[in-house]
Amino acid sequence: MNAPIVVDSVTALRAQVRDWRRAGLKVAMVPTMGALHDGHISLVRIALERAERCVVSIFVNPTQFAPTEDLDKYPRQLARDLDRLRDAGAHLAFTPGVSEMYPSGFATKISVGGPSRGLETDFRPNFFDGVATVVAKLFLQAAPDCAVFGEKDYQQLCVVRQLCRDLDLPVEIVGAPTVRDAHGLAMSSRNAYLGEAELDIARKLNVILRRTAAALSTGTDEADATTAAAKALVSAGFQKVDYVAARASVTLEPWRRGHDGRMLAAAWLGTTRLIDNVEIASA
Repeated sequence: MNAPIVVDSVTALRAQVRDWRRAGLKVAMVPTMGALHDGHISLVRIALERAERCVVSIFVNPTQFAPTEDLDKYPRQLARDLDRLRDAGAHLAFTPGVSEMYPSGFATKISVGGPSRGLETDFRPNFFDGVATVVAKLFLQAAPDCAVFGEKDYQQLCVVRQLCRDLDLPVEIVGAPTVRDAHGLAMSSRNAYLGEAELDIARKLNVILRRTAAALSTGTDEADATTAAAKALVSAGFQKVDYVAARASVTLEPWRRGHDGRMLAAAWLGTTRLIDNVEIASA
C-alpha cells in the first residue's frame, strides 16, 4: 500500500479534494482523534467500500474536553497512526494543529439539541457542542460525500446525524458496528490506560448491558433492570456508574416497550471512563 498523503492545512486539504473531484472520484471521511485501533481501521475499510478516496482526520479536539478531563494525556502517536492508515489503504491524513482549526479570535460554536440531551451531557455539558463544531468544520473543509462513525459512541452518532439534517449538510452519515476484542470489550483509545486487572473488569460491561437489554426485551420493568445493571457494574469492580439507560434508537428519547432501543452506559475504572451500548430488540 502507498503511504497516505499527509496535510496539516485546510488549504492543502481542499486542493487535494478538489483534484479528486475533477477526476470524478467520490470522497469518504473518517474523523478521528488518533491513537488508531482496529475499530478505527474498520471505519476506514467501510469508507473505502463507499468511495474511491478516503480522508482520515487526526485531531485531538480541545473544545470537547472539560478542564478536568484527559486532554493533555490523551494518547498521541501520529507515526504509528500513519503506518496503520497506509496498511488500511487510506489516501489522505488531515493532521491540523489547534491553531489551524481554531485560529486566534475564533468565536463560534454549534449547539445541537434533541439527541444530545441527557446521558453524556449530564456529565460532560460542553462535550457535544465541541463535537458538533469540529465535525461541521471538518465537513466544510473536506466536503466529503459520506462520513463513517462508529456505533460505539452511539449518542455522538445520533448527534452528528441531527447536525447534518438540521443544517442541510450534504454528507451521508454511515454508522459502523462496534468492534470488540475477543472478550466483547468495545475498542477504545482509552483502553490503553487500563492494566490487566482493570481490563478483566472492563470486559464485564458489555456482558451486563446485553443481559439487561435481554431482560427488557422479555418484559422486565425498566427501572428495575437499569437499577440492577448499575449495581452489577459496581459489584463487578467499577468504582462509579454515571448512567445506565434505555433510550429510543434514533431520537434517544425515553425508550418505549415494543420499539427499537439502545441500552447505554458509562462507568469508571479508576481514572478511566468507559462507555458502551447494545441494541434492545423490539420484540
